[in-house]
Amino acid sequence: MFRQNLFVNRAVLITAIAFLFTTTAYAQTKLLRFPDIHGDRVVFTYGGDLWTAPANGGSATRLTAHPGVELFGKFSPDGNWIAFTAQYDGDEQVYVVPTTGGEPRQLTFYPAKGPLAPRWGWDNQVYGWSRDGKRIFFRSLRDSWSLPIARLYSVAVEGGPAEALPMPTAGSGDYSPNGTDIVYSPQSRDFRSEKRYGGGQANALYTFDLKTNSAKRITEGPRATRDPMWIGDTIFFNSDRDGHFNLYAYTTSNGRTTQVTTNRQWDVRWPSSDNEGRIVYELNGELQVMDARSRKSTPISITVPNEGLWSRPSRVPAGNLIESVGLSPKGERALFTARGDIFTAPIEKGPTRNLTHSSGAHDKWPNWSPDGSQIAFVSDMSGEDEIYLVTQDGSKPAEQITRGGNAMRYSPEWAPDGKRIAFSDKDGKLYILTLSDRKVVEIADAPRGQIRDYVWSPRGNFLAFTMANSNQFGSIHVWSAADNQVRRVTEEFFNSYNPAWDPQGNYLFFLSDREFAPQLSNVEFNFATNRPTYIYAMTLRKDVKHPFPPESDEVTVAPETPQPKGTPPALEPKPPAKDINKELNQPTGEQPKKETPDAAAQTADQKTEAAAKPPAPPATMTIDFDGIVTRVARVPLGAGNYGG
Repeated sequence: MFRQNLFVNRAVLITAIAFLFTTTAYAQTKLLRFPDIHGDRVVFTYGGDLWTAPANGGSATRLTAHPGVELFGKFSPDGNWIAFTAQYDGDEQVYVVPTTGGEPRQLTFYPAKGPLAPRWGWDNQVYGWSRDGKRIFFRSLRDSWSLPIARLYSVAVEGGPAEALPMPTAGSGDYSPNGTDIVYSPQSRDFRSEKRYGGGQANALYTFDLKTNSAKRITEGPRATRDPMWIGDTIFFNSDRDGHFNLYAYTTSNGRTTQVTTNRQWDVRWPSSDNEGRIVYELNGELQVMDARSRKSTPISITVPNEGLWSRPSRVPAGNLIESVGLSPKGERALFTARGDIFTAPIEKGPTRNLTHSSGAHDKWPNWSPDGSQIAFVSDMSGEDEIYLVTQDGSKPAEQITRGGNAMRYSPEWAPDGKRIAFSDKDGKLYILTLSDRKVVEIADAPRGQIRDYVWSPRGNFLAFTMANSNQFGSIHVWSAADNQVRRVTEEFFNSYNPAWDPQGNYLFFLSDREFAPQLSNVEFNFATNRPTYIYAMTLRKDVKHPFPPESDEVTVAPETPQPKGTPPALEPKPPAKDINKELNQPTGEQPKKETPDAAAQTADQKTEAAAKPPAPPATMTIDFDGIVTRVARVPLGAGNYGG
């Protein structure tokens, strides 16, 4: 019995190990881009090279291996060739290669525009084949006078001059099954930030009759509609009209549009079809194949074999990868982020310390606590940005102190007493974290943009920050810990930002754009403004003196002293200058003491030391919010392009 159980346990163990190795060997590779499908194969770009793989998943086979990028692979209708865009000779041109691999053959030679910024993508972008398989059509900037303006061209697979398609501008397209029409988008925004964009440059789709040169718009609404694929009497396309990019179907016979996919977390990217009944697209870096008839999508697991050089442990110099820098409260050590880790380094002597050692996470925005014992920072160790605390010497692991984050979070700022931390996020919200109970309270939600410049008052009972108004101008707001209220303290008709507290708690300084002197360019007929910003000081209480009272230089007239008649003017006695302060402080009847040189030097040193010490914050701090908007004075400096 014992031997039988032992045999069973060994069998289970062997099966588990075999399953583990099988799972590891066929782990899904991410970042598979620009796919296409034909028959039982898919082609895609990974790491800048073209790869093919079985359409039902499995191990991929490399098709190209040039140091430049190879993109937008498209199968020919018979499946024997793959057309693509490549950088074999420096710029992007159209090439064709056998599906089984071989020497790529160049088809276009007109110099490409570029190198282009990422938002413009690549020139000579291959989009597909004519239905008879004789020509390849692609988007090119060769005749454009501006970057967004492009046109579709076609070139014979045997080579020869490229011919422009009749549409004046076109960014993408696909032929109808009989080849007499084409569905296309006049815009070219494939790599722009198009999600939820509804402006005049959003992609829209039209059908174009190649015989009559007539066009008809087939999509409605302001949101982008792109990546058209014509299968039978249905035109499939990609749109974010529901907030995420999903596939839709337009029926040419009745003009109705229906939604096909309903992804709510990830966007459908780069869909492409075999023009018969299947569509392949990218979702979360992986590939999915959709049956155009049943409208059901199936994920396919593809493994791209590689040496794993980028995943093996290695030492990387971080000196040239510093993101932010700061100092300890007394300036003994520097604090900075480099390549996703938090470091401190001595100003003069001692070792550099890595406090987080988190190669698998992005640690950022470090900030030293007022007492110097801890460092707060933001990290995505948990999968989302959260606030962490770590001891300043790295003797203990970092501790996560917030939960439930769902947006990128920004710089944690300590209150001067070290009891609270303020931070914001990408969604425009501002939070206060109380360290005693780890409670997070949202204190503001910007109607537009984000809140990035938040600063604590000297006593930590107020927080000043900039938040946009409905007119898109920023205003300074102040949150009060006493009543948990947020109040706007600057006028909403001027753009104000970068608040900074007076260390003694009497003034709040800020920048504001209030100098408008438009200049006319001698190159373009457009007005521009320059140096629009002044520095302003706001008195926080009604009893606080004006920071820059009016001054006026006046003529001093000395009183006339009568002199004996006949005294020449040059011989008139001149009284010595008097030190009024000494006379006022001198006790009655006591003769002034002469100050020795050593005592004078000591007094000067004491004065210098006293001047070097920053003023201590007030014991208590209050703000009179009544009429505070009007208690503003401009610092007597000229307008400039200031920034804080």
